[in-house]
Amino acid sequence: MAAGSVGPVNRLADETSPYLRQHRDNPVDWYPWGPEAFARAAELDRPILLSVGYSACHWCHVMAHECFEDPETAAIMNDLFVNVKVDREERPDVDAIYMDALQAMTGSGGWPMTVWMTPEGRPFFAGTYFPRDRFVDLMLRIAAAWRDQRDDIEQQGRQLTEAMGRFASLAPASGLPPAEVLARAETELASRFDREWAGFGDAPKFPPSMALEFLLRQRIRTDSPGAGAMVDRTLDAMAAGGIYDHLGGGFCRYSVDRRWLVPHFEKMLYDQAMLARVYLHSWQVGGRAEHRQVFEETIAYVTGDLGHPEGGFFSAEDADSEGVEGKFYVFTQEEVESTLGPLAREAIDWYGITPQGNFEGSNILHRPLGGELIRPPRIEQARAQLLEERNRRVRPGLDDKILTEWNALMIATLAQAGAATGRSDWIERAERAAEFLLGGLRRPDGRWLRSWQEGRARHLAYASDHAALVDAFTRLGEATGRARWTELAVATAEQMIELFWDSDQGGLWTTGHDAEELVTRPKDLLDGPTPSANSLAAVALMRLWGLTGREGFREKSIGIIRLLAQPIESHPSGFAHLLWALEMELLGLTEIAVVGDAPDLLAEALTPYLPLAVIAWGEPYGGPLWEGRQPGYAYVCEGHTCLAPIDDPHHLARAVRETATPT
Repeated sequence: MAAGSVGPVNRLADETSPYLRQHRDNPVDWYPWGPEAFARAAELDRPILLSVGYSACHWCHVMAHECFEDPETAAIMNDLFVNVKVDREERPDVDAIYMDALQAMTGSGGWPMTVWMTPEGRPFFAGTYFPRDRFVDLMLRIAAAWRDQRDDIEQQGRQLTEAMGRFASLAPASGLPPAEVLARAETELASRFDREWAGFGDAPKFPPSMALEFLLRQRIRTDSPGAGAMVDRTLDAMAAGGIYDHLGGGFCRYSVDRRWLVPHFEKMLYDQAMLARVYLHSWQVGGRAEHRQVFEETIAYVTGDLGHPEGGFFSAEDADSEGVEGKFYVFTQEEVESTLGPLAREAIDWYGITPQGNFEGSNILHRPLGGELIRPPRIEQARAQLLEERNRRVRPGLDDKILTEWNALMIATLAQAGAATGRSDWIERAERAAEFLLGGLRRPDGRWLRSWQEGRARHLAYASDHAALVDAFTRLGEATGRARWTELAVATAEQMIELFWDSDQGGLWTTGHDAEELVTRPKDLLDGPTPSANSLAAVALMRLWGLTGREGFREKSIGIIRLLAQPIESHPSGFAHLLWALEMELLGLTEIAVVGDAPDLLAEALTPYLPLAVIAWGEPYGGPLWEGRQPGYAYVCEGHTCLAPIDDPHHLARAVRETATPT
């Protein structure tokens, strides 16, 4: 250790984040994010070195091995900086602020994120992964600049901080974007569509779940053959590629190539929730068995491998096992032959296995694009045997924290899937997960928390957590007919508005009014791998208005759309989820109430995919959909004005078709 260096203190051992605890034995003197670190930086007059990552991040582990586990590198860090470690999944507010700075400085982002900032939290230099020699060189240069060019650094930090707060000054438009932005969004997506391998843009390719949901809505609404083709081609390509786990179900986070073949092997809960949902909706629209196979297997993966025994869902599985990326998932041809015996030749042909392999001498199992995806019996037998053999291997690391937002996304998917397919076990599993959140992630005073791990919940929940919960509880109410869930959706929506609403410009702040003050207050506005907090809230609030008639929810949804009206008009496909709320407002939301014991009518309401409809049934919970209704009838309404009561399932199907799919 260098002369004068401070020995590391184990401050990360009791954190709820497995990612932070992975660094507890580093020779780096890590602090978790908090006032102690900032006070220490001010006391020592040193910059803060902020390292942000997450448990399933392959390059985070690489940098940890090369830099943070190296005593000489750690000694330099300890001598020159106050070092802070953050799990981006537990602290999306911190991640968003400094990712904004990173993108402003470099034009791109990613993890691990490495940021140098003043003791006040103002960033002045940032990057992502640095190999050891480059990292050491940078640290020495930054320390010299801190010593010799302090005024320049302070000025850069102030300028960056002002730039980072630019979304806070975004002003709402006087009206809503016109309906023609929907057609323009489809045109934008078509211009970026990869006509050879599907998806949008070039490598790396991330699963475009929200863009596909938008195109599916376009297909239903306009009969657009182009939208339908983009959805089918992309869903088929992902299901055929190596990004999909052909043995155990579920999707990896993204593909490094155009072909969807070679993934980064981490598997995130949010991807499973969003992708199972779009495959479900595509199956509801087109009836393709291949898409049902994918969402059934993805749900089985989540409920099996990511399921907590008490009801919640874990966050992710790592890309690495035994220190090697993808080792758990790949097979050599010899391994397949020794495992399958007489079944080997058929499996080798089916999964595209070769002696040389397609990934570092081994094979990522896949299917050719356009090939059959439904497995014949002997291939299914081979799949089961290969999975059994794979399960004997050392599994990738499990990030066993339970996040409110991601669990709520999965609950909403399970509720929709159970209602559409009649799988009561999926609905029951969704309710168990919701009960887990209510018991483990809500304080006695009703304040929601973000993260739970091994019996301890931490961090005030964010706008995204609340918005996802509103949607999850609403979906549970529609799937179960239990008034309790809709009432919880209302209570959570009210809390969300009270804690996060920007009374000046509209929209939701990321952090609540009761949260710690950061260097700037972010707003989560842009859809990414998950819907932004604001787009998720806009959709959930519009749907909750449909179910309850509470006009304030619709007004807040419109307020979010107005806040983002100008960006939507400039780049509509970048707001694919928010466009759903716009569609409901411009084209009209259909409310369907099935009153009393009428299972045939209920099936007609629950089975099809109706993105511009909400469904009330079972226990009444007040509101215009329940006033003066007769048991044994269904009511189809627009703006809570209803057609004549219907008691024939065929008539209901026709009325729903005509009302809930406006052009």
